[in-house]
Amino acid sequence: MAEEVKLFRTWSSPFALRVVWALKIKGIEYETILENFPNKSPSLLQYNPVNKQVPVLVHNGKPIAESLVILEYIDETWNQSPLLPDDPNERAMARFWAKFGDDKVLTSIRSVFIKQGKEQQEALVPAMENLKFLEEELKGKKYFGGEKIGFVDLALGWLANLISILEEIVGLKVVDEEEFPLLYGWMRDFAEAEIIRDNWPPRDKMIVKFQARIDAAIAASAASSSSSK
Repeated sequence: MAEEVKLFRTWSSPFALRVVWALKIKGIEYETILENFPNKSPSLLQYNPVNKQVPVLVHNGKPIAESLVILEYIDETWNQSPLLPDDPNERAMARFWAKFGDDKVLTSIRSVFIKQGKEQQEALVPAMENLKFLEEELKGKKYFGGEKIGFVDLALGWLANLISILEEIVGLKVVDEEEFPLLYGWMRDFAEAEIIRDNWPPRDKMIVKFQARIDAAIAASAASSSSSK
């Protein structure tokens, strides 16, 4: 009996892209169901009633939500081309860096690009500190996973595309080649890997989408500041 694998996602979600890449690396055939937020399909709400977000992987009728959880499920279900290392300590550290990416790097980078002036300069401090940790972790390695793309690379993969889009929109360089040579090189190598490159969303559409998001965030912040005076 053939396996049924479905992926609910949006065209632009960097979290869903993690799952796309993992399935491609594993060579797993799957059906894509593109959601059009904010109009969420009844199927998405059925499979993910708790947070009602993408991505959701449905394997033989059973749903799995949250991108990092899905990555681990994929790695445990299909053994070919492992994403996580065999060593328990190395596996634990991979999970640590993936969580660090979501909890620290992503949130601090987002803060930089939705602020202006003095507030933006202040937000740069923790963001740059977090990027320095990633730079240090890449010493002696091509990828976070070693010589091949692994779990942490997929978890941090949004950096290789979204950072340059946000830099272009705001006109601010965050990942400079001189300051972060290893991270800069990783972003280039990861982005140009065939499986990764072939699945990036259209850059022009991403610029339009995130320009609107940044404008809305800045406007909301300005309105909040005005109302508090």
